Amino acid sequence: MTVRAVLWDIDDTLFDYTGSDRSGLAGHLEAEGLSAAYGSAAQALALWREITERQWARFEAGAVDFQGQRRDRVREFLREPVLGDAAADAWFDRYVAHYRAAWALFPDALPALDALAASHRHGVLSNSSYANQDPKLRALGLRDRFEVLVCAAELGLAKPDAGSFRAACEALGLPPGEVAYVGDRLDVDAEGARDAGLLGVWLDREGPAEAVVPGGVHRIRGLAELPGVLAMDTRFGAGSPFR
Repeated sequence: MTVRAVLWDIDDTLFDYTGSDRSGLAGHLEAEGLSAAYGSAAQALALWREITERQWARFEAGAVDFQGQRRDRVREFLREPVLGDAAADAWFDRYVAHYRAAWALFPDALPALDALAASHRHGVLSNSSYANQDPKLRALGLRDRFEVLVCAAELGLAKPDAGSFRAACEALGLPPGEVAYVGDRLDVDAEGARDAGLLGVWLDREGPAEAVVPGGVHRIRGLAELPGVLAMDTRFGAGSPFR
């Protein structure tokens, strides 16, 4: 089956979420007078990311809603478990202002989208919310590149649930076998897509040169390799040379 469309992850795939988060959190803590409260900027970021992963997992499991996981991230990070909703929202909003000021695409994002613009349709499947990702894509000048924007918060399903990938394919009006999914996480993105019947592409920018890649998954080290993978589409034949 020919791949006719690409579904994209956004954060740490096209958009440098980690770099923006690092810069935004550092600026926010300085403005809040908290720079010395966590030992160092690196320690503060490590704690913030650890808390984010844990609270996001609760959201993905349906234990808390999108706004709730944000509030709980703030309470845990500040070590203030009884912090009110309004105060937690205000703190998070101030952080977001610094985070947004640091937004940037990866250098290979636009060239990859340009290279595939004429040959493939494009959409987004994100484990975030539409209210969060739509403004981000518009600010980065990408929203018009994508026919559909499907997000977990509104869908009620999160990657790697096969239903989330299939819902995004349905939004494109294509069967999963004609769609590739590109993301930076092996389990949530590439393996989840593969198990839902899509072509799973794992963007592993910083991993070791030699890595064990599960069957049915294509590993790329940068987005410049993606057109070659889509052109070959070796899901049902020999292994990809990009693995």
